[in-house]
Formats: sequence, C-alpha cells, structure tokens
Amino acid sequence: MEASDKIAVVHKYVEAFEKQDTDIIREIYADDAKVEDPVGTDLHVGIDAVCAFYEGALNSGAKLSLSGEPRCSGNAVAFPFQVVMPGVTIDIIDVFEFNDAGKVNSMKAYWSDGNMKPA
Repeated sequence: MEASDKIAVVHKYVEAFEKQDTDIIREIYADDAKVEDPVGTDLHVGIDAVCAFYEGALNSGAKLSLSGEPRCSGNAVAFPFQVVMPGVTIDIIDVFEFNDAGKVNSMKAYWSDGNMKPA
C-alpha cells in the first residue's frame, strides 16, 4: 500500500465525521478491526463494535480537522488532528495500521484530559 493510499484513508475518515456517515467507517475498517480510543481504555473489536463506537461519535456532532501532515511508515499512518464538539476541542494523534487488503485493522488514539480545551 502506497503512502498516498494511506493518506487517502485519513481523508475519508475526516469525511465520515463531516457527513456523519457510518458507512464510510465500515468501508475503511477491516472486519476484525480493533479500536482503542484513547489508548488505555477498553478495545472495540470487530466491525460491528467499531461502527457502534463511531455511531456515538458521529451523532455527537464532532467534526475533525487535520492539524498537521499525516506521517507514513511501514503499514501505518499517524496523523494529528482536532476534534471540535460543542463546548470542547480535543487535540489527538491517531495511528492507523493497515492489513494486506488496505483496510484499517488497528486504530489507536493518543489523547488525555490534558489535550481538551474549552471551545
């Protein structure tokens, strides 16, 4: 998978939040995907659990905005962004790891309370 393909997935991820579209999430994630958001919390395992997790986030009105360029290495891409929700902005770094089919099979989100600011 080329770096440009990984970066395209990042942009589709941002688009999913813009459109509040769980179908885009289902499209980019593998059936056996694992999501840990934030790192250190319970895993969401499998496409149905992943979509259920994102359904709540998408319905919250959260919007994403890249705050730096995605960085690719090996089968992964890391990217900094902000989540803007009513009353709060959160600075986050996500890491997507891809399977051989080009689907995200692991997502880890790096953030904590210290990365939250009143909007």
